[in-house]
Amino acid sequence: MKKIYFNGNFITLENNEIEALAIENGKIIKTDTKEEVMELVDGNTEVIDLKGQTMMPAFLDAHSHIFALAKQLLEVSIEGLTSIEETKIKLIEYKNNNELNDWIIVNGYDNNLLKDRKHITKRELDDIFPNTPLIIENRSRHNGVVNSKALEKLGITSETKDPQGGKISYETGLLEENAFIDSLKKIPLPKKENIVKSFIEAQKIYASYGITTAQEGVITKELADIYKLLIDKNEIFLDIVAYMDNKNVNEIEDFYGEYINNYRKNFKIAGIKIFLDGSLQAKTAWLRKEYQNEEKYFGYRIMKDDEVEEALQRAKRMNLQILAHCNGDKAAEQYINAIEKVKDLKRPVMIHAQLLGLDQLEKVKENNIIPSFFISHVYYFGDIHIENLGIKRAEHISPAGSSLKHNILFSFHQDTPVIMPNMFETIWCAVNRKTKKGVILGKDEKIPVIEAIKAVTINAAYQYGEEEVKGSIKEGKNADLIIIDKNPLCINADDLINVKIVETIKNGETIFKR
Repeated sequence: MKKIYFNGNFITLENNEIEALAIENGKIIKTDTKEEVMELVDGNTEVIDLKGQTMMPAFLDAHSHIFALAKQLLEVSIEGLTSIEETKIKLIEYKNNNELNDWIIVNGYDNNLLKDRKHITKRELDDIFPNTPLIIENRSRHNGVVNSKALEKLGITSETKDPQGGKISYETGLLEENAFIDSLKKIPLPKKENIVKSFIEAQKIYASYGITTAQEGVITKELADIYKLLIDKNEIFLDIVAYMDNKNVNEIEDFYGEYINNYRKNFKIAGIKIFLDGSLQAKTAWLRKEYQNEEKYFGYRIMKDDEVEEALQRAKRMNLQILAHCNGDKAAEQYINAIEKVKDLKRPVMIHAQLLGLDQLEKVKENNIIPSFFISHVYYFGDIHIENLGIKRAEHISPAGSSLKHNILFSFHQDTPVIMPNMFETIWCAVNRKTKKGVILGKDEKIPVIEAIKAVTINAAYQYGEEEVKGSIKEGKNADLIIIDKNPLCINADDLINVKIVETIKNGETIFKR
């Protein structure tokens, strides 16, 4: 059926003003005046009055971990708890009301909310769960705390050495970076039927925020079977773009050969993911200058220079995109240097780019690197960054304003499940740059509303190499659209966070309606 939308505000991002649009067979077939578009009306047309609401392109998630959100829906959440005592009470309550399985996985933990920011300890967890393995994931997803039974199951003893780019604190149960990430891979996944249901719910959450293209930020060998199951059952209704874990490329490539650079049943493999450092709020990001009040401590280096270059060469040979997790400016430097050596890469992306230096922007531009900023860090973790980095460095985290001045194309993301994929919250953060305590963190890095919208639509489409079919309202493009209750270009900047998604449309079909 053909659909025509009229009597609304249209944000096309194509430098044109329209009064109506028509869609058919999943595509936008006409954008023009109401009179011109209405000429297409026939007996198979639904005419929809927007009643003054705004229509704009649907959002593209430039970086997240949608499966991790699905998995979290099956776990114990301690989101927002601000003390170890509250955490203990929540865990005891869970113990008393649930049959204990082989593993208990707890998410939503943030030691930055706790007194003195000190972690809960292995001993405290052992008091509650002496016989059941338990792991608490930090919301940064860069560290976690385990109990003694978990250490036993993971094969970690007091003699176990730290892995490259990670740290094991056996006495406290704290695992950092690769020690934590590698441990997660050893924990059995939930039952397949539960995963399928929770993945559908995770997609619905993304759709409720206006997203029609989502990302699987790192698909490991362990995830390969799960995604194959979802594909075979036709349960993927968003477009999912996945990036292979650099450690498992050969196995995943063999498993997903026909999906590489090619959507099949809404899923494709687009590239390779590497990790070059840790997290700023966890103080494991790799910096050029030491952390505030931390003499000679610069964070974690994850990969050696030759390993980075080898990964880039592999991506180049395979005609794949490379995504590099870089939070600190030293990690950014390592990535830039590797790109300059390998050259001619396919739209390389610097994920997070939190502390990308202003002095590094020229090389980012020269090498066609796309920074994807986790801009909401300003609100969620900005006050912590001021403590960890000092105000001078903190005010330039996620330097979108400076990047704009250098004519660097950038995107924004939420790194879900670190935070929810709330695009209008992200736009609000980019425009206002307010921390939780109300500090304006880097007024020179603020950007106009239209540029923030581009970062989650047409720029993100370019990042994926899909700018010809997504990211704006243009004849011939996919009918991936959203209807919202306010025009973000015509409201107060503080009110951007209150814009509501009324409807999300993918390929002409409604996948969410408020």
